Amino acid sequence: EDLPKLREAGVAECFTTATGLEDIAAAVVGAVKPYTQTTQSDHPVAQLGRDISLAHLKREVRADACCRRPARVLGITGSPGAGKSTLVAQLVSELTIRAEKDPTLGRCAVVAFDPMSPITSGALLGDRLRVDFNRLGDAVFYRSLAISGEDYHSLDQIIELIGGVEFADGSRFETVFVETVGAGQNETKIRQHVDKTAVVLTPGMGDAVQMDKAGILEIADIFVCNKADHPGENELVRDLRDIAGKRPIVETVATHAKGVPELLDALRDLCTG
Repeated sequence: EDLPKLREAGVAECFTTATGLEDIAAAVVGAVKPYTQTTQSDHPVAQLGRDISLAHLKREVRADACCRRPARVLGITGSPGAGKSTLVAQLVSELTIRAEKDPTLGRCAVVAFDPMSPITSGALLGDRLRVDFNRLGDAVFYRSLAISGEDYHSLDQIIELIGGVEFADGSRFETVFVETVGAGQNETKIRQHVDKTAVVLTPGMGDAVQMDKAGILEIADIFVCNKADHPGENELVRDLRDIAGKRPIVETVATHAKGVPELLDALRDLCTG
């Protein structure tokens, strides 16, 4: 008795327990409309998303796409499990609050890279799980991308595409955070694409001297001791002071936003200094 009502409401097909799987599959295939690729959109964020997809796939981006380098491009890197995603989410939240009081700071964007499986070529793109999009609203653009190794071939173009977006109120993306897969001896390419690089470390993840020998610390413009409420924090900061030279060291507890304002201030000082 519900079937007529469902069809009147616009439901294309109604299946019951008596319907075979082949009939269901045939109905679904028959309802699919032919795919038509669209590269133009009236909404700037939707258009940006499409442009980034084309750039990442090494395809030609529309000729009239505006490109501009944002004022600040900041790389956030570190070993897996260091809390990079949570830290980026807190930095974005803090910057968004400040931009509401000072519109000259502009909007904020995040490009988060996730490792691609060498077996399935799939990626979890789990960086987004740390971000409360309901709180950030439309003020932040967030894009996750899967890469193999350190294949940042499209990053410069993506950053300029983000910077080229202009909204109806005249605002633009002036800060871009780039979250990397991780940092290691052969993972230093991110420094070629960003203005400043923050290396995130946590207590108990190993001797900082050994990390320095492995090349993990040499790309840092600033060091972040995240999870500073964990045992071993004093030892990590002590080792970093022996290695850092004049480079800043900031302690944070990203899960509680502790130290995040100070880290954001330090990053801005590095970009303007």
